[in-house]
Amino acid sequence: MVPFLTPKQLQEKLNNQETICVLDVREDWEYEICRLEKSLHIPLGDLENRLQEIPYLKTIVVVCHHGIRSQKGALKLIRAGFSDVLNLSGGIDAWAKEVDPGIGFY
Repeated sequence: MVPFLTPKQLQEKLNNQETICVLDVREDWEYEICRLEKSLHIPLGDLENRLQEIPYLKTIVVVCHHGIRSQKGALKLIRAGFSDVLNLSGGIDAWAKEVDPGIGFY
């Protein structure tokens, strides 16, 4: 199991300008509907071929719609040698409900 953080914990990290990378592993069409500002978008199916795009020395917070694909993505990152990886609990859906309803829903 990958450690997780809640949307409010992520908001706190972003507000404190902590050195993190929000990695969104949803599909292109999902990312177009709503996304966290300044997130890095790499669909889960492309992740293994694009690992070099992910900043190795930052905390990586992996995001999807509800938290299932991001859990899989986070496990792939850990297996690839990334050490500080977290999964956003409830995904972008929970973020929209708990932090920013204006971001959009689907």
